[in-house]
Amino acid sequence: MKLPELPDLPVRPALDRITSTLAEHGVAVLVAPPGTGKTTLVPLALVAGSAGRIVVAEPRRLAARAAAARMASLLGERVGETVGYSVRGDRKVGPRTRIEVVTSGLLVRRLQQDPELSGVDTVMLDECHERHLDADLLLALLLDARAGLRPDLRVLATSATVAADRLAELLGAGMAGPSAQAPAGAALGAEVVVSSADTGQFSARPESGDVPARRDGRSTGPLASAPPVGGARPDSDGSSATVSRPGRAPVLEVRGRTYPVEIGYLPALPRERIEAQVARATRHALSAGVGDVLVFLPGVGEINRTAGLLRDLDDVDVVVLHGRLGGGTQDLALRPGARRRVVLSTAIAESSLTVPGVRAVVDSGLSRVPRVDHRRGLSGLATVRVSAAVAEQRAGRAGREAPGQAWRCWPEYEHHTLPAYPEPEIRTAELTRLALELACWGTPDGSALAWWDAPPEGPLTLARTTLHTLGALDPTDHITPRGRAMAALGLHPRLARALLDGATRVGPKAAAEMVVLMDDDSLTTATDAAAALRALRTERPPRWTNEVQRLTRLVTEHLPSADPTPTSHPTVVPKIPERDSSNTPRDGTNRGRGATEDAAAARGAVPGASGVSTGVGASRGGAAGGPGAAVARSAVSGAAGSAATAGAAVPGAAGAPGETAALLIALAQPERLARRRSAGSSTYLMAGGTAVNLSPGSGLAEAEWLAVAVADRDPGRTEGRIRLAAIADEELARATAPGLVTQVDEVRWDSGEVVARRVERFGAITLSDKPLREPDRALLAEAVRQGLRTDGLDLLRWDADACTLRHRLDFLHRTLGAPWPAVDDAALLADPDTWLGPELSTARRRSDLARINAGTALRRLLPWPEATRLDELAPERLEVPSGSRIRLDYSADPPILAVKVQEILGWTEPPTLADGRAHLVLHLLSPAQRPVAVTADLPSFWRTGWSQVRADLRGRYPKHAWPEDPTTVIPHRGTARRAHLDK
Repeated sequence: MKLPELPDLPVRPALDRITSTLAEHGVAVLVAPPGTGKTTLVPLALVAGSAGRIVVAEPRRLAARAAAARMASLLGERVGETVGYSVRGDRKVGPRTRIEVVTSGLLVRRLQQDPELSGVDTVMLDECHERHLDADLLLALLLDARAGLRPDLRVLATSATVAADRLAELLGAGMAGPSAQAPAGAALGAEVVVSSADTGQFSARPESGDVPARRDGRSTGPLASAPPVGGARPDSDGSSATVSRPGRAPVLEVRGRTYPVEIGYLPALPRERIEAQVARATRHALSAGVGDVLVFLPGVGEINRTAGLLRDLDDVDVVVLHGRLGGGTQDLALRPGARRRVVLSTAIAESSLTVPGVRAVVDSGLSRVPRVDHRRGLSGLATVRVSAAVAEQRAGRAGREAPGQAWRCWPEYEHHTLPAYPEPEIRTAELTRLALELACWGTPDGSALAWWDAPPEGPLTLARTTLHTLGALDPTDHITPRGRAMAALGLHPRLARALLDGATRVGPKAAAEMVVLMDDDSLTTATDAAAALRALRTERPPRWTNEVQRLTRLVTEHLPSADPTPTSHPTVVPKIPERDSSNTPRDGTNRGRGATEDAAAARGAVPGASGVSTGVGASRGGAAGGPGAAVARSAVSGAAGSAATAGAAVPGAAGAPGETAALLIALAQPERLARRRSAGSSTYLMAGGTAVNLSPGSGLAEAEWLAVAVADRDPGRTEGRIRLAAIADEELARATAPGLVTQVDEVRWDSGEVVARRVERFGAITLSDKPLREPDRALLAEAVRQGLRTDGLDLLRWDADACTLRHRLDFLHRTLGAPWPAVDDAALLADPDTWLGPELSTARRRSDLARINAGTALRRLLPWPEATRLDELAPERLEVPSGSRIRLDYSADPPILAVKVQEILGWTEPPTLADGRAHLVLHLLSPAQRPVAVTADLPSFWRTGWSQVRADLRGRYPKHAWPEDPTTVIPHRGTARRAHLDK
């Protein structure tokens, strides 16, 4: 194939080197920043030197269409001749098509059906640095197919900013030895120096890492492949190539031809919203320079609000660009305008697309990425700070055609705190679709594949569990016929299950209508799914209509092979976020990209489906005879824990939007069926255990039950927000998910009493709660134990003797250790049966516990035969010289003996405890029982402290005898005559 004169883009001088390197080694990595022409010129060069077809995989549909249109225009042809494309809902290819641009997910489907990719000579994986889930999966599957079936298949991976070491290692793992066509002396793995016709010699990538060297000897840094910002204009051709070390694919580099970009920082004002800040920065950019302004915002909501703030601009067109727009509207943003423009875009314009005429960039510094909350079963598009690599890419857009300016909406000192690269989607995404594709490939856990980043084990295990409950996997994790039918539909497995099973009940078309709405909730702004479905049936928008027709055909084809297969997991389906994060575009929209696409397009027929929002809606109801009841009464089967069985179609159900919406949502997400928490409340509790709020004006406020199609949760909030739902009822919930219905006898300690009830639940939702007259004795005993653990041992009767015994045992345990038992609260509550067993076996309520004598129970802990020495080692009372038996206080450490001072006169050495290991502390009292001294060394007290105490006592108690030498006087209890004692 002879190529026309190609535009003078930076990649053009390197095309021969790229094609020859790929021909020699079969794999290669091309690192080139946006605007170098890698997406459009490289495929043309590859097809010119090849007899087979070239397939280019793009991460986004818009990028695929734009790339195909650009290549076709360079050839002077229409799209669909030499160059075509296949994306969701749109396909233009012909018998002469040599280059086909597809989405990554669509190519995954083709690989599943034809692992050899018959007729395909080269696969080019574009924009690998974006690290989308389906792109990572595609890379792993391609490498496996190339290693086992197609060693001749050439694979070229392109990237704008990624450090290429890991990618080169993956691609080079299956490479053969040096090609016979390699230059003399250039063995595989040798470093080479490549000359450019325009600029002379360039140095190769250094051995030590991924930072290429420039001609001037200065390192370009870790972001070398990003457009230079704020520097001088680089060489007109910065192409260089490196044949990697052994075991690595060749890495070729093309440095971009960009102009200097001046960087400015515009931090937010106090309490300024991001939309207001960006609008202020945009006005500043318009006044400070010429040309169009490209504005990066995290999502569609921010774009619309910012557009509203800029609607008063004179002689300036405000244009929006995001994934929810139709192809024609998107194309308008990619063509120069008659007037100056402000293009408000999501991340879609970072690297995959070129917006002409841009001289200034305003960067909000924010991006919207999928995040999964596995604990709550919700996910959302979290707004996060961009990485340094993304910020450089965005700024570089201002220097594509002339010197430009970039305004960053954050303080300059924060720039150095940005993460280096964005986090790969495989680490944060919901992986059910990925797990289904892996099972179809024959490696359910993915261990047989070489991954850039392997799927996290926990989320992947959860995804396989979900597939078991849907009947997609058998007990040995192998794909079932039903699972293959689900995969062929190109939908999230939950939606595929709803489509297959719903088609047998309401008909293929009615089921497809609701599934398309659940798959793409951007088709409506309504919260009421039934109302949205009625509106779509009336307005019949082309995007919805075409997808309904496609799914109707597909489900009709696959129904015979989708007979449900019972599983061994009749339990609750694990929570799955309402948005499949693997399909959620990084531009902040909810249009799917997905790991798989439409099976028909994968076969080269009708265009394929991509990602899916995993949220699923619910039907209107609240009473057993509500709108969902007719469908429920049709013996709809299929539990959350097992594949639904195919039942007879419901006559007339296809014409009832409320019933259809409720049924399809319940089939897809039974754990999303929700019940109002209390009368008049806007908060609903889903069967999965997550609370969600219904916004005012939704039209669903009177519903007792809802089936929630789409719900998300803002960061920092504990409850989710319902975005799409339908009214349901209890009968529908019981019929569609009997596996979630449980009935248990609950005996628990509640508010200081034992409560016994028989409770029926649907997941986390309580359906009925009745008193239980004769609870199980074991449950009753456990409830009493729980009461002790909750309210403590004070529930028992602790008289003085019981308290004293506990303190004595505690003293002996502290002093002597084993075998004397520990009797602190933790030890006693750890195993109450050892000392309270007989009493607990008969206790039914709090009053029974209050009658238990704790002292009697504690004596069961006494060790034998050591217990015979209890009174010897820790006597309850101690006889003092006066003859009185005084109770010891063992609650203190050491124990205390509180005694009147007259009663220990003549006592020179008080006794010890625990075989002499513990001494007493004497609290000496006055005749009025008031403390006058404390001592643990009585002989020392008599010698040094008694004289002062004696003087005080003589003044306060003159009728009592207070001898000068207390060691020689006989102790007494009452007063004594002074005549023979005083001196």
